Amino acid sequence: MIIRKIYDFENAHIVRFCSSKRCRTSIHGHSYRCEVMLSSNFLDSAGMVYDFGLMKQGIKVIIDSFDHATTLFSGDSDEYKNDIKKHSKRWVEIPQNPSAEQFCRVFFILIDRLLSLTNMNNNEKNVTLYSIIVHETATGYAQCFRDDAYNENMGKIELKDINFSPEILADLDDKEFFTKLKNGSKFNFLKGC
Repeated sequence: MIIRKIYDFENAHIVRFCSSKRCRTSIHGHSYRCEVMLSSNFLDSAGMVYDFGLMKQGIKVIIDSFDHATTLFSGDSDEYKNDIKKHSKRWVEIPQNPSAEQFCRVFFILIDRLLSLTNMNNNEKNVTLYSIIVHETATGYAQCFRDDAYNENMGKIELKDINFSPEILADLDDKEFFTKLKNGSKFNFLKGC
């Protein structure tokens, strides 16, 4: 069975090397919609794959960290990255060009890691991340599956290469959330809906 939860976030970027001149040369933003799909062949003690209320916690923290931020490609020029960091308190630096496709892959890798580190407390079993869809516009989206997320032919993405600005980290209830995620610490999400 598959369940889906939708998250909205606002983000700005430049997509270097793309065909569209406006997109590769000008900072621009989108009202993104991210769909997170989890699957399992089991149901928990309440008859759920995974409580939607639990998804409001760790998964939402990940996606919300991109909200009202500028996403930077680590391979862009230092001059550009430093200017953005100087004038914007909320930024995320990722190891690939911030296209909708790469947003899918980044979210997949972060959420997949979170699920693998989450203590299941209500008899949940074999809950896995099935897919991520990122809508960049009302008519265009990218969808990522496990094979896509870890496909180095699409560019390598490692957790250690995803960096959040000090302002984003300061806004978190758990200031060490991303450090724990990268270091492999366990997560406990105890209350749902």
